Amino acid sequence: MNKVLVVDDDKVLQDSVKTALEFHHFSVDVADNGKAAVEAVYKQKYDLVVMDVNMPEMNGIDALIEMKRHDSSLIVLIMTAFSDVGDAVRAVKEGAYNYLEKPITSENLVALIKRALKARSLIQTMAFSAPKLSLGGGTSDKFVGESDVMIKVFDIIGKLAQVKTPVLIRGESGTGKELVAKAIHYNGVRKDERFVTINCAAIPETLIESELFGHEKGAFTGAVERKIGKFQFADGGTIFLDEIGDVSAAMQVKLLRVIQEQSFTPVGSNRVVKVDVRIIAASHKSFENMIKDGTFREDLFYRLNVLPVYLPALRKRVSDIPHLVDYYVSYFNHLHNLDIKGVSEGALKALTSYDWPGNIRELRNVIEHAFIIESSDWIDVSSLPESVRKGEVSKNRITADEAGGLINFQDIEDSVLDKDKATTDSEGGQYKFTFTTQNGGAKELMDFQVAKDTFEKMFIIEALKLNNGKINQTALKSNIPKKTLLRKIDKYEIKPKDYHN
Repeated sequence: MNKVLVVDDDKVLQDSVKTALEFHHFSVDVADNGKAAVEAVYKQKYDLVVMDVNMPEMNGIDALIEMKRHDSSLIVLIMTAFSDVGDAVRAVKEGAYNYLEKPITSENLVALIKRALKARSLIQTMAFSAPKLSLGGGTSDKFVGESDVMIKVFDIIGKLAQVKTPVLIRGESGTGKELVAKAIHYNGVRKDERFVTINCAAIPETLIESELFGHEKGAFTGAVERKIGKFQFADGGTIFLDEIGDVSAAMQVKLLRVIQEQSFTPVGSNRVVKVDVRIIAASHKSFENMIKDGTFREDLFYRLNVLPVYLPALRKRVSDIPHLVDYYVSYFNHLHNLDIKGVSEGALKALTSYDWPGNIRELRNVIEHAFIIESSDWIDVSSLPESVRKGEVSKNRITADEAGGLINFQDIEDSVLDKDKATTDSEGGQYKFTFTTQNGGAKELMDFQVAKDTFEKMFIIEALKLNNGKINQTALKSNIPKKTLLRKIDKYEIKPKDYHN
């Protein structure tokens, strides 16, 4: 159930909005002014805030800025009177998703909230961390990731969503390039307009111009009537040109003209069609090599490559694999009406050791394969495809040094913690511990479970201290899955709020 905070000093409006949202199965809290709203957001996690502009104590815009500073993934909808629309527009520039003019109908409000939640869920899934954008909903197309490389991708997507420049998305097949394109579109100013996808590699060279720009009746054999192309169909919205590296040199010239002039000429026509379309392109190919070989125009590349998005291969973000596995287990449980609890330790080790040449698309296929094979409550190694079971440890993993020296506590269970020598280095943001074997009278340290529990508790406390008691940040910086962190906090009766500075 999504949790919503309604903020308005008008009690009548506040109650009516609360009632309408509760009717549609939202969990709703209320606040009377911006200051109280900010305090509420700092105390607990909300999926969305519906807030008035003009309020005592602190106005809606100032409250919005404070909320976004605390949680950049928070969705904020602004309610405003007609005379205050200018303030609402400013609020959108400060990070509000959209605004509604009073009087507000419950239908319009609920519809806007559902669109906002759907758009948010296009990037961050299941809220493992809090990058700028995120998403939920009923499809299997989700972005999961809290590794450093993915946080950078989320940040770039957030910036690109707010502008209208062309975008070039680069990455291997199966890394989620179309998801990025959708995330940019549905979180930007064109979110209510069409998003049109065309796979350039799947269309014969003789038909691609007609497919993109349309044609007149009789323009070629089989053209029995006038047809508009994808660009005209996407007018006002976004067109996603997947595998643009496969188009011919002649087609590249035409695409360059569309970018520069926002116009084109349909096949067999003399008329010029003006369009307002944002172009997002993607390819798994090396543009640098294609430019060198003369198969891709350098001027088109530079027009597309203003702020490129580089999607890392799955083998370069191994720390995200457990989260992806959790997500797909949940998804396939729902799809197949099953109740698989998760994957065994051995299966997870095999999954994180495999190189994943097919990236996330292949991982999804492997988990679905395991669902079909597995007969118990847990996915075991025997349910994985042979290629994954026998896969060698990836030679392309991010090393500890590359990851900023962060420690994965799962990798050190075979050592025993010397409690008297445990130290931390908060200035460097790293965790340093000394381990020992049995030495003299240190018999307690040779009880594996006691030492392991002691280490885990100390590690989590120190990690919380370094991260100001913030759960998401602690999980990310310490390389602990959020679910695991929350379980351990409960087990050791740790209170994160005690470590807020």
